[in-house]
Amino acid sequence: MDLEAPATESNPHPIKTGVNLTGIARRFAGERRGAAPVLALEGLDLRVAGGETVAVVGPSGCGKSTLLEIAAGLQEPDAGRATIGGEPAASGRLAASSYMPQRDLLLPWRDALGNAALALECAGVGGAEARRRAQPLFERFGLGRFERFLPGELSGGMRQRVAFLRTLLAGRDVLLLDEPFAALDSITRASMQEWLAEALAAEPRTVIAVTHDVEEALYLADRVAVLSPRPGRVVEEIPVEIARPRPRRETVTGGAFVELRERALEALEC
Repeated sequence: MDLEAPATESNPHPIKTGVNLTGIARRFAGERRGAAPVLALEGLDLRVAGGETVAVVGPSGCGKSTLLEIAAGLQEPDAGRATIGGEPAASGRLAASSYMPQRDLLLPWRDALGNAALALECAGVGGAEARRRAQPLFERFGLGRFERFLPGELSGGMRQRVAFLRTLLAGRDVLLLDEPFAALDSITRASMQEWLAEALAAEPRTVIAVTHDVEEALYLADRVAVLSPRPGRVVEEIPVEIARPRPRRETVTGGAFVELRERALEALEC
């Protein structure tokens, strides 16, 4: 049975759809002929409650993106069981979640509003109606007046906002984010982290966010899962018991945050 985040004054209708990964193993053929198979994940367990944000960190090559693709139904594990909302089939997991890869993948010939509305069009909504539904999110998330801009005319941070709005407009309870800000400079990245926290407060979802940035993970998440070197498995789960909203400057310099960062870094070194 899925866990469910409790109702609160700010979230009277909690998201019920959770994600469960149990005993997950995944191996790939070696890159060269005759090379031994590569075991990316082994014995990985991760449970995410409905409405919870969990960040996944770990060393390079430990299977973070593979974990996300298995959750999304883009890959199947060689062993173990993956479910979203209790649904084990890959097609069901894919239908229940929205996956945002590292690159924004905006269509260069569509304006920003058209790119965001694409998620609705793929669900069968007509183009004009899809744009009408997407419009209010542009105002709410600071993209007003940029609806007609092409991707090449937008900054990196604004492109990521459009990509995230497209992900939200798919209407799924579960968001799977793979290094969403990895390509941004440090100043823009910090600004986008704060923006994403506010966006998720306004549009609650169940979230798994993969990142290599420990500070980003702790700032965004309710809980951080630390993976071992390959084959990846969860070696520690760190609750982030810092009240929201979290003003970024005050949060990341606070004593509680600094202690959590040290704990996470120690876990990564094991």
